[in-house]
Amino acid sequence: MNVSVSGLVFVPLIAVAAPLIAAALGRFVKIPLVVFEILLGLILGPAVLGWVRSDDAIHLLSEFGLAMLFFLAGNEIDFGAIRGRPLNRAMIGWLISLVAGVAIGIAFAPSIGAGVFIGVALSSTALGTLMPVLRDASELRSPFGIAILAIGAVGEFGPLLAISLFLSGRSPVQATLVLVGFAIVAGAAIWLAARGAGRGLHRFVTSTLHTSGQFAVRLVMFVLLALVALSIVLGLDMLLGAFAAGVIYRLLLSGAPERDAEQIESKLEAVGYGFLVPVFFINTGLTFDLGALLSDPRALLLVPIFVLLLIVVRGLPSGLAAPAGSSLIDRGAVVLLGATGLPIIVAVSNIGVQQGDLTTATAAALVGAGMLSVLLFPLIGLAMHKRAPEHLDSEPGGPHPFIAEQG
Repeated sequence: MNVSVSGLVFVPLIAVAAPLIAAALGRFVKIPLVVFEILLGLILGPAVLGWVRSDDAIHLLSEFGLAMLFFLAGNEIDFGAIRGRPLNRAMIGWLISLVAGVAIGIAFAPSIGAGVFIGVALSSTALGTLMPVLRDASELRSPFGIAILAIGAVGEFGPLLAISLFLSGRSPVQATLVLVGFAIVAGAAIWLAARGAGRGLHRFVTSTLHTSGQFAVRLVMFVLLALVALSIVLGLDMLLGAFAAGVIYRLLLSGAPERDAEQIESKLEAVGYGFLVPVFFINTGLTFDLGALLSDPRALLLVPIFVLLLIVVRGLPSGLAAPAGSSLIDRGAVVLLGATGLPIIVAVSNIGVQQGDLTTATAAALVGAGMLSVLLFPLIGLAMHKRAPEHLDSEPGGPHPFIAEQG
């Protein structure tokens, strides 16, 4: 395995420096942490200073980080909270996004294959990236945050299904059969977990929370890697298995004592957001092909076009899931947060380049647009939400209609 000394030093250094810079600038403007991880990777990487390059070890940890990001996204989703209106409208919105994205992509791209890749990329929402932002803003449990969770859940799971069906290189019939096989296995595990199959583990999890056993963390790694391995064996995108693993693990530990559940959540976030996930975003900066983007004026022009298309293709349909009675400003905030995309865009772009459907310049333009969406959309969207004339989560005079519909 190729391991560079500079990578061993600079990647952890970037991971440490990014939150310090974010905290220092946070007194003036709240910028998502991942922006600094990507930018520092870009600046210190081959594109600018050339002090550190992605090697085999960094690439492997980056893949684990991406899988962990989707695991945490699946683990965070409370399907009881988003079911009903938010989830139904989010699904309708995503289907509109997919159809519009593929149609625009095919009309826009030089080939049908490239158009499909662009359309699937544009239909994604970066739930794993938005969750820490919503959590830091204390919006995860508000009607606004629940709407974003529903949009993000569908905006990550939907594109993963599209990748497996249309971008796997198989015929649609073969891909569907393989996907059905995976769904049966994952669905059986989800059903068993929902039926309380994990309740017998709660006592053992509690007894090892503060010992070297750390059974909860070991169980996470097993469930995550088992479903990722199953995805790889079946020729599906590994992120599909990672997302399903997060859903299963949440159900396995449902009913555990609240204090224990909070401690387990803290440990998972420490492993994910403290170690693995930052490596993925740093490696995104390290491997970003800035040269291909700057050397092709047409590709450079694509970046603002793709940013605009993210709003039109993904953002506007996401507005359907805005809480009932939302002000125009709040709906605008939902549109921007729904249009925030990066991890799926990176994955789809890599597959497109590997299969020869996307050029490196077009892939760099897509990823660049994703980076800008992560930088700008949550920042502007949350600012709009805070300045909205009415906050749905604190409306006087009884529960908001959105909350009433949940019951």
